[in-house]
Amino acid sequence: MHVRAVTLHPEGYPTQEHYPFKLPVFRLTRRIELSSPVTLFVGENGSGKSTLLEAITIACGIHIWRGAERTRCTWNPHEYELARHVRVEWEHGPVPGAHFSSQIFRNFAELVDEWAAADPGLLAYFGNASLLTQSHGQSIMSFFRSRLVLEGIYLLDEPETALSPRTQLEFAALLEEAGKRGDAQFIVATHSPILLSSPGATILSFDTAPVSELRYEETEHYRVYRELFAAPR
Repeated sequence: MHVRAVTLHPEGYPTQEHYPFKLPVFRLTRRIELSSPVTLFVGENGSGKSTLLEAITIACGIHIWRGAERTRCTWNPHEYELARHVRVEWEHGPVPGAHFSSQIFRNFAELVDEWAAADPGLLAYFGNASLLTQSHGQSIMSFFRSRLVLEGIYLLDEPETALSPRTQLEFAALLEEAGKRGDAQFIVATHSPILLSSPGATILSFDTAPVSELRYEETEHYRVYRELFAAPR
C-alpha cells in the first residue's frame, strides 16, 4: 500500500452551492481508508467519484494530461478546486504514479506519436506499434500492459470504456496480478460489473453520504445485470 487514507476538509470549502462542493458525499465524508491494493469507486453518474479521483491524483502530485481548453457557454469557477481540500496519507512517502481517463487518453496517444517521430524506439514500450494505429481498446491495453507493471499508484477513471467484456476480464486479471506483487496500488472509478468482481478489491459507494463500503452483491450494477440475465428481453 502506498496511500493508506484520504481525508477531506469540508470546513474549508469556498461554497456549498456549486459542484462539487454542493454534493452531500463531499460534505459528509471526512476520511476514506484504503485497505487493499485495489479500491473501486462506484456510483451513479454525477455522484462525484471521478471528481474525487482527479482531486486525489492532484493531491498525490501526479500530472493529469489534458487537451487544449475550449470556449464554454457556462463556467464553474470551482470545478477543479476540490484538490485543495483533499489530503493523502502516504504509508512510506510519495511514490510515482499515473492518472488514466479514456476521455483524455487520445491527447496522451498523440503526444507519444509526436515523440516517437524523433525516437521510434519509444514505441517498443507500447508493443512496437503507434497507439494511434491501434483500435481504441487495443491502444488502452497496450498502455496498461506497459505502465501497470511499474511500481506506483494508479488512478483510473472508467478504464473499461473501450474494452470488450473479454478484455475487461483480462484487465481485471492484470489488476489482480499487479496488486499481488505488492508494489502497485489502484484506485478505480468504474461502472463495470466485471471490474467490480475483482477478487480482494474494496468497493466504495458514492451513492451514500458519507462514502460507504459495499459487497459486490450489494452493488446496483450486480443487481441490474442479475435481473437482466434472469429475464432477458
